[in-house]
Amino acid sequence: MSSQAERSSSVPKDISFVERQIKRIKRLRSLHSARNQARTHNQHEVVAEQTRNKLPPNYEAKGRQAEWLRDDQAKHQDAEKAEKHYARVNLLNLLSAVEAERLECKKKKRNSDEEFSTHEQATVRQHTKLVKIIPAADTEQYEKQKYSDAFHSEPNVTIHEMHTDREEAIDKMVNDLLEEQIVKRARYSRSRGYFDDADYYINDKNAKFNKKLECEDWKLGRSYTRELGITI
Repeated sequence: MSSQAERSSSVPKDISFVERQIKRIKRLRSLHSARNQARTHNQHEVVAEQTRNKLPPNYEAKGRQAEWLRDDQAKHQDAEKAEKHYARVNLLNLLSAVEAERLECKKKKRNSDEEFSTHEQATVRQHTKLVKIIPAADTEQYEKQKYSDAFHSEPNVTIHEMHTDREEAIDKMVNDLLEEQIVKRARYSRSRGYFDDADYYINDKNAKFNKKLECEDWKLGRSYTRELGITI
């Protein structure tokens, strides 16, 4: 009886051990497969990184630009097939009229006057402005000058003494200088204004430091530095 009991008790122990071994083997195989997948994935990432390093630095930007150009060309062709104006359709699709007006106003406020941005643009704008204010041709005055000695330069004629500027032209030049150029230059001047009642500082750095200190004291509700400056 004792031997049968030992056999019956030993059978389930052997089965549980086998099951545990099977589970361990399955787990080990799954771990091996996960390790192999991770190794393969890492190898692919290394190859891709090496390929990216060999590419030029602006490769991605050029790719985005090329893709945008392809899309833009396709939209242009679709607009031509539909017999529509591409620029108008593109603006209608991008933003509404209210948003376009808001962006335009914001752009104008951000840079309201670009006259002094560069010397080339300032020269071009000044030339365009002077061309626009050129008065219309006065045919009667031209006919009078045609028959005068100053119109045809001869050896015995001094042109500089015979020509006189008109009062209208002189007034226009003075008004242009006073009202436009000098005022605008003063507005764009980088030199700081002089104030008699302002506090005196050793240099600009010290002045900026004191202003920052006053702002901090005002935020904290204290006036120690102001009182100290007055007493000193």
